Amino acid sequence: QVHLAESGGRLVQAGGSLKLSCAASGRAFTEYAMGWFRQAPGKAPELVAAINAQGADTYYTDSVKGRFTISRDNAENTGFLRMNSLKPGDTAVYYCALNRHTVITVDLDDYYPWGQGTQVTVSS
Repeated sequence: QVHLAESGGRLVQAGGSLKLSCAASGRAFTEYAMGWFRQAPGKAPELVAAINAQGADTYYTDSVKGRFTISRDNAENTGFLRMNSLKPGDTAVYYCALNRHTVITVDLDDYYPWGQGTQVTVSS
């Protein structure tokens, strides 16, 4: 069983940057793709970015393309989400999750387990 723990979320001004981390326990982390989701109050979870098991292929939702960068360090069992040029609309709880496949998929049902989440708040 893989356990995921996010960190790095905080209050930041619009235009600022943050780097979220996702620490994974268990050797299975390196075998699967992973994703970063966010959920704003009253809204459904949204897949923000994903990366395949090897770290060679990435996906971004349109609203974050050019601003967010997903990466992973399989040697350290850690995933990252670098967020630049943050906007108030990026405010949400951010979760990392492991995909059941080695390749990227956008079906939320393919992602389990999820971490506990980290709050990102962007002030205007």
